[in-house]
Amino acid sequence: MRVLVTGGAGFIGSHVVDVLRARGHEPVVYDVRQDPAADVRRPVEVARALVGVDAVCHQAAMVGLGDGVADAADYVSRNDLGTAVLLAAMAEAGVDRLVLAGSMVVYGEGRYACPDHGVVRPGPRAAGDLAAGRFEPLCPVCGRDLVPGLVGEDTPADPRNVYAATKLAQEHLSAAWARVTGGSAVSLRYHNVYGPRMPRDTPYAGVASFFRSALARGEAPQVFEDGGQRRDFVHVRDVAAANAVALEASAAPGALTVYNTGSGEPHTVGEMAAALAAAHGGPEPEVTGEFRLGDVRHITADSARLRADLGWKPEVGFETGMREFARAGMRGD
Repeated sequence: MRVLVTGGAGFIGSHVVDVLRARGHEPVVYDVRQDPAADVRRPVEVARALVGVDAVCHQAAMVGLGDGVADAADYVSRNDLGTAVLLAAMAEAGVDRLVLAGSMVVYGEGRYACPDHGVVRPGPRAAGDLAAGRFEPLCPVCGRDLVPGLVGEDTPADPRNVYAATKLAQEHLSAAWARVTGGSAVSLRYHNVYGPRMPRDTPYAGVASFFRSALARGEAPQVFEDGGQRRDFVHVRDVAAANAVALEASAAPGALTVYNTGSGEPHTVGEMAAALAAAHGGPEPEVTGEFRLGDVRHITADSARLRADLGWKPEVGFETGMREFARAGMRGD
């Protein structure tokens, strides 16, 4: 299968290219890092890239927290306009298979249960509470402590920042394309992806990258809040394998299918920082109590549907992955 991989020179995209090639496919890299003209917002160039292509793996995106509005236009342009241009070109070229790099950020806060009121959805955390060190969301009905759980794909979306809103819009655009063309679309809602070739020292890198970059400088990783934020850290090679499996599988025509893509092993940010620091040989992390508005407290999702439907399972465990990442090479951009 000849697969156009947008963002194929990036962190996740480059691993997707490796996995596809290893599985006997022909990946075609389309990435502005290699060619400034390879921008998914440029219809003519995208149309040329789609010639002879059987499927598209759409990884190209502007990533990051997106907690303000100053860069909202850039996020919308790169993520949503870019996706719209790509989908229109696919429809014209008759390419009917798409795998999209989705994100768990579309859920907002994770799943919470109150002892008295069952499953509830707390609103955004207030700046005053965060400044006072009250990091855990409370029941919006009675104010009691909540128990975090796993989020399923059927949970209503609740994007809390600009980046999250654009990732959800990408899914809606892909679903509309599938309905109109009869094509098949899959969105893999990535959790906190980490591993070799992760970008360093950029405002759009993930928390694992920030910690790894600090350790490389001989500095202690700075852990926000109290370090108790629950996340699912999934290795980039496992995510790349999920993309390959999704491309190879028989997807439902005329529809978008969504899969959570995580390791299934929740860990706190503090645990991750400690494991990475230990594997690197120090220094130990420092818990700062600082916070960022727009961050959610806990978000871990149930990836059972991906395992059941496509037979995918993660191969790189948390400790093994952190030991590798502690010494792995990173990208400078």
